[in-house]
Amino acid sequence: MRLSRYFMPILKENPKEAEIVSHRLMLRTGMIRQQSQGIYSWLPLGKRVLDKVNRIIREEQDRAGAIELLMPTLQSAELWQESGRYDAYGKEMLRIKDRQERPMLYGPTNEEMVTDIFRSTVKSYKSLPLNLYHIQLKFRDEIRPRFGTMRSREFLMKDAYSFDLTREGAEHSYNKMFASYLRTFSRMGLRAIPMRADTAPIGGHLSHEFIILADTGESEVFCHRDFVNFDIPAADTDFDDVAGLKAIFEKWTSVYAATSEMHDEAAFDAIPDGERLSARGIEVGHIFYFGTKYSEAMGAKVQGPDGKEHIVHMGSYGIGPTRLVPAIIEASHDENGIIWPASVAPFDAVLINMKAGDEACDKACDSIYAALAKAGKDVLYDDTDDRAGQKFATADLIGVPVQIIVGPRSVASGEVELKDRKTGHRETMTIEAAINKILG
Repeated sequence: MRLSRYFMPILKENPKEAEIVSHRLMLRTGMIRQQSQGIYSWLPLGKRVLDKVNRIIREEQDRAGAIELLMPTLQSAELWQESGRYDAYGKEMLRIKDRQERPMLYGPTNEEMVTDIFRSTVKSYKSLPLNLYHIQLKFRDEIRPRFGTMRSREFLMKDAYSFDLTREGAEHSYNKMFASYLRTFSRMGLRAIPMRADTAPIGGHLSHEFIILADTGESEVFCHRDFVNFDIPAADTDFDDVAGLKAIFEKWTSVYAATSEMHDEAAFDAIPDGERLSARGIEVGHIFYFGTKYSEAMGAKVQGPDGKEHIVHMGSYGIGPTRLVPAIIEASHDENGIIWPASVAPFDAVLINMKAGDEACDKACDSIYAALAKAGKDVLYDDTDDRAGQKFATADLIGVPVQIIVGPRSVASGEVELKDRKTGHRETMTIEAAINKILG
């Protein structure tokens, strides 16, 4: 992508309305634009990152055996009245009527709708276990939306829903998502700590929030320092291994970790000095096991191996991609801008032509750009006539992992300079060597 033809409206000054680093940087880099209170457009640079985040989420959900579908954003109020949540949910739910005066709502979550899909189509235990997920826009009319897309009214959510014949089966489904979430966040460069949490309006008996530690976190969290050294489940984890997944769950819940709502001061004080950690945290995922809360209310049953009908056990599992993007920025930035982990970076490299219009520089940049593009790399080619200092500032601000710097002096020697955005390390090498290094 040539920068001269790309839409990336960068701001030179920090926006006054942005309270935290991620919000400032997302506005400055032209990743997002506010349309109204708590509602944002995702501009091209931000959309590229969001797509990378969603791709990782999908890969890990699929790895764990979940199956993707797509449910609508608008839902019939009848389903929520059937479950008993329509009146109980509160003012966060946006309630509307269609032209026939039928009550509708903009879905804040999809337990009712997916339960309706299940009860209409699944009749036998032989179709279980089943986990259905989608990545869909949600709306919750927050009383105080803030921090950009960290806490917005309209947001993207990956929500998955598991169905099992027994509680034991449902707990295995819960453990699948537990391990899947650890892998998902790790692949984005985040160390997420699972913490016991309140089930809130979703309901249920077992719940964990996945929290990353950050000074700008919305809530106070308490945990043992051992979490920093726990191993992330491997790519070859067997998600059908009941004992293996239970061992992962037990390991990651073997030491104290809780959000402020579930905090036990006495249990926390029992942790030895130097091993206690209290900090601010950002929630990036939340999982629930709620048994038969919805299936019983809505008649979701299957025929069991004994020939009798059984109410299914359910769980739900959420990740907020539009919250994850600012969370990654909060965890990875410096005074010059964003530092993207390679897995979610909008581009693999930024190619900086120090003297656009110079025949040798243009020729070298064109050859590098063509070679990397042919190999499937996403490259942002800064072919503008901006001053060198501005080009460097832009490259640092948007946080692409690798910068390829092409100037008249180096090109005359058949060389270019590579800069690592995270470390700042610069290395001069031949054009061929630079291409090979980026290709890995």
